[in-house]
Amino acid sequence: MKKNAVVGQSGGPTSVINASLYGVLNESFKHEDTIGCVYGMINGIEGFLNNQIMNLSKLRNSSELSLIQTTPGAYLGSCRYKLPEDLSNPIYSELFSKFEEYNIGYFFYIGGNDSMDTVSKLSLYAKKVNSDIRIIGIPKTIDNDLIETDHTPGYGSAAKYVASTVREISIDASVYDNKKSVTIIEIMGRHAGWLTAASALARKFDGDNPLLIYLPEAVFDTESFLQKVKEALEHTANVVVCISEGIRDKDGKFICEYSHSVGIDTFGHKMLTGSGKYLENLVKDHIGVKVRSIELNVCQRCSSSMLSKTDHEEAIHSGSFGVISAKNGETGKMVALKRSSLDTYDIQYILKDVNQICNQEKVVPSDWIINDGTDISEEFIRYMLPLIQGSVSVPMENGVPVFAYRK
Repeated sequence: MKKNAVVGQSGGPTSVINASLYGVLNESFKHEDTIGCVYGMINGIEGFLNNQIMNLSKLRNSSELSLIQTTPGAYLGSCRYKLPEDLSNPIYSELFSKFEEYNIGYFFYIGGNDSMDTVSKLSLYAKKVNSDIRIIGIPKTIDNDLIETDHTPGYGSAAKYVASTVREISIDASVYDNKKSVTIIEIMGRHAGWLTAASALARKFDGDNPLLIYLPEAVFDTESFLQKVKEALEHTANVVVCISEGIRDKDGKFICEYSHSVGIDTFGHKMLTGSGKYLENLVKDHIGVKVRSIELNVCQRCSSSMLSKTDHEEAIHSGSFGVISAKNGETGKMVALKRSSLDTYDIQYILKDVNQICNQEKVVPSDWIINDGTDISEEFIRYMLPLIQGSVSVPMENGVPVFAYRK
């Protein structure tokens, strides 16, 4: 019996989250025999609960469908909504009643760690009530912190942006090499420093900027930091330092909390900002050289101008593989990417139990963090380089990119 599908996006967007959506739609449209209408949840599971649903099947054979694959942000809108832990909560029966109303047989959710929590809970409830809905998670996050997958779609393009932008900033900072200066670049990363580690790719030669790289996986000590900066200034006039927003001291206190309190989001996560500014003032007060801090902020996740072709293609394939897996009867799984070795780049698409993935974080291996927590190893470079290869041609009009916009 033909069933309909529903797809949603959740959490922070990436520059290829819509490429995964394109993969889901394009693959679904190939299976008219088993998949009927494809619905989109506007603003994720929260929007679905509020009856914010659109018919995505109208995009079949449209120019809009093609544009979606290179559009950043989240075409369907996103949310940060946590489903209750208690599966007896009436919200679950409400959700599954809506699934029945729309004749949903396939549920696809594109997102990161918290999104996989949603996939897990819906899968567990489906099992509890003997529902035959097939529920599949499709990974995305610039943080690269999902376990059981070599890397996540979204990370490669964000890393390419970070490496390219840090290289540009470093060259700009070196213009006035007759005066000493320090530039501190704050990069996204709460508990995992994968994105900040990518700044090492900005170097053109040994000893090039960024001279210091700090990740949240290593304890951050302000006195040691100041000493390292002083030492760097002895041989390099313009020092560039890259830090994760989530760098912490030996007691686990975020450095950004040194100057002010931080807010809490829906999932109980601290909303981090200001680590770079705090360190800027620290250098200004204790070293007395010209110093500035730059927060890359959302540009890391919304740039279409530096899309990695590898990342873009893998995002599409992840969405497509999710549909094929659901058609084959799989449920309660997340699409994962498996690499054979660091010597040759060969990716396989596999499935992993989503219940073993959600609410856990993959951090940068300790042996990839070197020089007393101030640099990244060559092994990381070998891991990272294949993920940022190639470029994607984004449709242009009058000199600016053309994106898909939800009507």
